[in-house]
Amino acid sequence: MTDTTTTTASAPQHGRLSRLYTGTGAFEIVGRRKRWYLVTAAIVLIALLGMLLRGFSWGIDFEGGTRIQMPAVAGVSVDEVETVYSDTVGFEPEAVQTVGAGDGATVQIRSETLDQAQVDALQTALFEEFQPAGPDGEPSRNSISVADVSETWGSQITNKALIALVVFLVIVSIYITVRYQRSMAIAAIAALFFDIIVTAGVYALVGFEVTPATVIGLLTILGFSLYDTVVVFDKVEENTRGILHLHRRTYAEQANLAVNQTLMRSINTTIISVLPVLALMVVAVWLLGVGTLKDLALVQLVGIVVGAFSSIFFATPLLVTLEEWRGPVAKHTRKVLAKRQEAAARASGAQSASQVTDTDTRGSRAVPSVGGAVSVPDRAAIRRGPAPGARPTGKRAKRRS
Repeated sequence: MTDTTTTTASAPQHGRLSRLYTGTGAFEIVGRRKRWYLVTAAIVLIALLGMLLRGFSWGIDFEGGTRIQMPAVAGVSVDEVETVYSDTVGFEPEAVQTVGAGDGATVQIRSETLDQAQVDALQTALFEEFQPAGPDGEPSRNSISVADVSETWGSQITNKALIALVVFLVIVSIYITVRYQRSMAIAAIAALFFDIIVTAGVYALVGFEVTPATVIGLLTILGFSLYDTVVVFDKVEENTRGILHLHRRTYAEQANLAVNQTLMRSINTTIISVLPVLALMVVAVWLLGVGTLKDLALVQLVGIVVGAFSSIFFATPLLVTLEEWRGPVAKHTRKVLAKRQEAAARASGAQSASQVTDTDTRGSRAVPSVGGAVSVPDRAAIRRGPAPGARPTGKRAKRRS
């Protein structure tokens, strides 16, 4: 008893950070996959509610309309520009914002499609009210530019993006199926759809405009998410190679070990990828005021974080669920668990027999019965152990005799 206690106390106790860095499999992720399925379902539900209730704020490239742009004038606010627009045209613009900073700052007005008479009147009103300067530094009416944007261009971008997405998913599915296995391809594609839905839901909840840059950023994050998932799957494939011929660990346990072994790498990759995006948001959006980069930065930031989450907490648990659903992995898991139950039962029986033998040799008390005195183990003696000065029992007693 003393040796066991000393060994336990002297064993090094590793903290969570140490276990995270060494990847010893101390974090049970796959074994608690039902919990992570619930978390994933809750995130998807919130994203879907955001898309259904709030909807998307489509940019002018998708809805069409007129874009008016003029150099920013010192001391002129966005509300003043909006007031001039409303008084001239008779209705409010869809959006007015300042883009850029310093001498390159401009005021952009987005509205529904205007006819030529409305455009001329608006140019005249804006010039007379604010006197924007041209390239030569002198006030010029021509510094106010007007452009009509057709919604067909946005629809063409959307159609091409959908075609690219379908081709991408088909190629990815074929590659993962050939290189690894079909269940890994299914889990990877499911994780990609999870990333798309959650990123789109966050975009709807935040209320940013959906622009062509948003579509480009969405296609970009799919590559990052897939890369992170394939890295984890490669480790799973390495750990589970030939596992059906062994009976010490299950497929789920080896997959959980693979997740732990790649967990620190996924965290490091995510942090390194997020830092440039944060720098892009701070410098390009808050300091320079470039609205297009704001759309691109948000979708990449959300996509990187969501992609890392799905590769660890959704793709690999889903892979294990698909493998254990039926087939040789399911039979192997049942066989390993059955052997463990048998081993535990044998160990429990041996331990009970050892306790009974130890109790009989330590001390007993006689109780009267019909047939005579029956030796019954003394429970107090078992708890106390041998009394001080008591004669040795067991093997030592036999040797002395």
